[in-house]
Amino acid sequence: MYDLKYLREHPEEIKRNNKRRGCTIDVDALIALDGQYRQLQASIEQRRAQRKSVSRQKPSAEEIAAMRTLGEEIERDEKRGEELLNRVNAQFSQLPNILAEDVPDGKDDSDNVVIKTVGEKPAFPFEPRDHIALGEALDIIDVKHAASVTGSRFYFLKNAGAQLRLALHQWGWQTLSSEGFTLMTTPHLAGERTLYGTGYLPFFAEDVWRLEGSSLALIGTSEQTLVAYHQDEFMSTKDLPKRYSATSECFRTEAGSYGKDTRGIFRVHEFWKMEQIILCTPESAEEYHQRALAVEEWFAQQLGIPYHVVLVCSGDCGAPGYKKFDLESWFPAQGRYRELTSNTNLTDFQTRRLNIRYKDADGAIRYPYSISATALTDRWILAIMENYQQADGSIRVPSVLVPFMGTDRIVSRS
Repeated sequence: MYDLKYLREHPEEIKRNNKRRGCTIDVDALIALDGQYRQLQASIEQRRAQRKSVSRQKPSAEEIAAMRTLGEEIERDEKRGEELLNRVNAQFSQLPNILAEDVPDGKDDSDNVVIKTVGEKPAFPFEPRDHIALGEALDIIDVKHAASVTGSRFYFLKNAGAQLRLALHQWGWQTLSSEGFTLMTTPHLAGERTLYGTGYLPFFAEDVWRLEGSSLALIGTSEQTLVAYHQDEFMSTKDLPKRYSATSECFRTEAGSYGKDTRGIFRVHEFWKMEQIILCTPESAEEYHQRALAVEEWFAQQLGIPYHVVLVCSGDCGAPGYKKFDLESWFPAQGRYRELTSNTNLTDFQTRRLNIRYKDADGAIRYPYSISATALTDRWILAIMENYQQADGSIRVPSVLVPFMGTDRIVSRS
């Protein structure tokens, strides 16, 4: 995120970025509106100074009357200034972050660029089944009862399915703890400012699950609460980096997903997710962006999941993002790679909005950069199921999870 001063000084750069992003905010009109506000504020300050100067003397009756009229004008213009400022902020808050130069242009995920492919796709001597067929046969996934209890796009994990989720996250936390992350639990509700500060408002407002009669909403990711953990705080360079991880329930309306991934539990309203959140200096942001990606790749490699990494295009990179990588797993039943994790360098977009600052070695006040990277989600369970399925319908358990599962194979209980 940049400030209004940057917008005034670099309008052509912002226009180019908006064009890449498909943002329709009129930059010239916004700058003009900001100019009106600043001009009005200068006039108000000038008249306040005039009133103050007259009040220090012994004003005549005529001067007192004139100052009363001037005061009424100031009060009226202050209200007008507040309205102008609200209009400026409303438009400014909808401007997306600047994209990195190497982010490819494109409209959607079909324009993402594969930069690395790792692992061999499994060769099955049988027609591979998808996760829902496997899950129902083994009695570890139940969408039928979830639909009757709650509605579509919800699910129960049962028996070894529930165990696999817990094993995955215990192993993940063990890994991230050894990487130096502070492990946390988090509230599952967030306020308006937290959602605005992290960029989920206004950019993803349709996906936010609000509580009726409340200013709170269910979190869509622990990124929201973990980044906002330090809002309005002041740090020094020695306090950075801050590295946090939390496992949380995540809630999303999936408002734009009608007709997509209706079979199974690939795209759902509620799921578990473990996050990597890093606050760091701007100079170290690229290093930590790559380190977060290395953790995601390590998870896939240790689990033996074939994957590739894509550099996400402009149309698929959320408005707060500067540069984003996705790690996508091979899903044999679908015959394609699907997203497991995302990893975004958000520069100071979030920290400016949340007023998180630090003082560098030279005493300058700066905003740290934030990195938000998925560690593990329930989609990893689906990738394990499909890639480790056996001809007899059982599922082998990846060796790194066997100590947490207490078994090396998931079999039917019947």
